[in-house]
Amino acid sequence: MITVSRRCDSIGPVALSTVSGFVDESGLHVKAGDGGAGQVSYRREAHVPKGGPDGGDGGKGGDVWLVADRNVASLVGFKDHPHRRADNGAHGGSKKAHGRRGADLFVPVPEGTVIKDQSGRVIADLVAEGDRFLAAEGGRGGRGNASFLSNRRRAPSFAEQGEVGQERWLRMELKLLADVAIVGFPNAGKSTLIAAISAAKPKIADYPFTTLVPNLGVVRMEDGFEMVVADIPGLIEGAAEGKGLGHQFLRHVERARVLLVLLDLAADEEQTPAEQQQVLLQELGRYEPELLARPRLAVGSKADVGGHDFDGPALSAVTGEGVREVVGALADLVREARATQPAPVAYAVHRPAAESFRIERDDRGAFVVVGREAERAVALNDLTNPEALGVAQDRLKRLGVDRALARAGAKQGDQVRIGRLTFDYDEG
Repeated sequence: MITVSRRCDSIGPVALSTVSGFVDESGLHVKAGDGGAGQVSYRREAHVPKGGPDGGDGGKGGDVWLVADRNVASLVGFKDHPHRRADNGAHGGSKKAHGRRGADLFVPVPEGTVIKDQSGRVIADLVAEGDRFLAAEGGRGGRGNASFLSNRRRAPSFAEQGEVGQERWLRMELKLLADVAIVGFPNAGKSTLIAAISAAKPKIADYPFTTLVPNLGVVRMEDGFEMVVADIPGLIEGAAEGKGLGHQFLRHVERARVLLVLLDLAADEEQTPAEQQQVLLQELGRYEPELLARPRLAVGSKADVGGHDFDGPALSAVTGEGVREVVGALADLVREARATQPAPVAYAVHRPAAESFRIERDDRGAFVVVGREAERAVALNDLTNPEALGVAQDRLKRLGVDRALARAGAKQGDQVRIGRLTFDYDEG
């Protein structure tokens, strides 16, 4: 984000943060680190010919966190590079040396980023600086053979594999955080106004839809009061249903404290200011009814051109007529809104406790036991080892996998798959 400043004689010093290559929607693929494998080793020291097991545990894989950062302006960094991966945990070593934990990955995203899963369900809303969300959890490290020492197993010759880290696709949407959102028809003068009251340098031309991305400006009053103003791309009738990228644009109005409804007074505008206002408010209400209760100021633009009559404040961003008065009125509304409106609160949907397992059937009719705990139960490095296989069977029995398979209709000789283990079901 590049910050520049200039002086506006009618308002006072102003500063702006302009956005280059603004992107407000993006997919994100996150992959947490895999856990390290446990080690199989034994003490080998002088005068200790038959030392016990001393294989260490593997390290946990790194987590992937999304963190709101006010220095990130948009989601442009994810447009061509959507993949983010944390480090794997290191494998365990001999002499009970535990593997190093994989480093967590902290991914900065703009304030106001909404996170959705593949079904479109909102799972997190990162509103302010420092808000964070655990996007992918690292796999647990496998236990070394020293962890399996018991009175029955004096020299276990197996260890656990590391758990695979979580991996998934997410959808990110940015909702701008602004004190004032300027809404109006295409070519109503929104970009010209924000350029006049801040250091914004939006594209300005005399044809509709010049602005295709929001522009943000920081307006600083003479008394030091500051407010963030967003120029929202022009709305048209049907915007609430998505016409003209309506949903994409209206999303940025949701968090604005105050609405500035800009009405075109030019004679060549077919609709009167009253008709324009009716359409704009109708679209805002259809998209989010609560927006109609938001403080708002309706202002006529292009007062220097003349044309339609308007019973309300008017301005000309070109000549400066009425600009000071309108900005002052907006500042008063923003001050009041900040004092009375609660600040947006970040939240994240807490994941329910992972089910230990469930029984499914594949295309060939085999029974598939799916679930983190069941798959971990058989995640041993050598299932041809009778001791390791016995441990796996004991774990599955404690989880109730045998009973669940029977309830699911498994018969003698049916094929069962759990993780990388495939076996024939034995009713006994």
